[in-house]
Amino acid sequence: MMAISLTSPPAPSFSPSPSPSPSSWQYSSCRFFSAERSVVEDMVNHKLHTAAADDRSSNDDGDDGQVVDKAPSVTAGYRLRNRPAKLVLPQFHHPALESEKTKAEMAVIKEFEVEEREYCLASRKGRRDVMEDSNSILLNVLGDPKQAFFAVIDGHGGRAAADHAGEHLGKNIIKELDQLVAGAGEYEIKAAIHEGYLATDKEFLRQGVNGGACAAGVLVRDGRVYAANVGDCRVVVGRNGVAYGLTMDHRLSREDERSRIESSGGYVFCKNGVWRVNGSLAVSRAIGDRYLKEWVIAKPEIQMLSLTADCQLLILASDGLWEKVNEQEAVDAVLDNGKNSVESCKKLVEMSRSRGNTDDITVMVVDLQQFMIN
Repeated sequence: MMAISLTSPPAPSFSPSPSPSPSSWQYSSCRFFSAERSVVEDMVNHKLHTAAADDRSSNDDGDDGQVVDKAPSVTAGYRLRNRPAKLVLPQFHHPALESEKTKAEMAVIKEFEVEEREYCLASRKGRRDVMEDSNSILLNVLGDPKQAFFAVIDGHGGRAAADHAGEHLGKNIIKELDQLVAGAGEYEIKAAIHEGYLATDKEFLRQGVNGGACAAGVLVRDGRVYAANVGDCRVVVGRNGVAYGLTMDHRLSREDERSRIESSGGYVFCKNGVWRVNGSLAVSRAIGDRYLKEWVIAKPEIQMLSLTADCQLLILASDGLWEKVNEQEAVDAVLDNGKNSVESCKKLVEMSRSRGNTDDITVMVVDLQQFMIN
């Protein structure tokens, strides 16, 4: 019969290497603790004296002068530990960081509403994780209460270009306007708007950031409305209840836009009924889009309208509205719900969503009666 040994096998020999103990670490640690030791000792001594005083006063709490038994004081076993005092860092605020925080908050916000005397606005995020719409509102331009700038901006490929245009487009246009001589005419004002769009595009391209943005902007000045756009954001005016478009979408369905791109060496491709530049982008003009900049230009088309008594309102909106709601429907809905009420903007947003739109939607309504010159 085979014998079975019940003796455990010998444990393998193991000789751990000593833990490293760099002399530089020891020196810096000792120097730090010795510098802080006196501060910590003072704190501990104060705690010991306070606790001892509490123990003496607590012995007088018994009835008829009898001393009440007390548990041993916790200070009896108090032991000094070589630990530095807690480091308290001051709060730091910087305007640039606060601005970035605001942008980050706006990127994830689902709904945004504003109601003022001159305008109202409603914006709602679509299916994407990040809201890519933005806007720009500048009132009392150059000290003139009858002069203002409004814009709705729709980003693509991220929010960077929309944020940049929202912050800089109006300012760049006003910078150009400020250089005009008094009494500048329609041609000079259109040229200033044109340069403002191009300057905004160049600034963004210098950042080397991907993405782009469509923009529809309106300058109200000297009793006139100048509407300019790149891409498929749109401006509509309501006159005596009738809708009139002040902009034309820059899409590849326009023969002149396809011809411009093809003649400059680009190509257009139609898939599932949608024309695209080089098979990717569905708009032919935009701010940004550096990889397609040779064909997707930022040159705006500009229309001028003289304000008359029958001019009631402007509607500026991203394509999230116009894909599901036509221009006359939009004007009717605003007049039914009040052109000075944010409810009119919210009504248009709901109309588009109820018809199946899942894109971001931004709608702005401007009361033109506030800018009439008597």
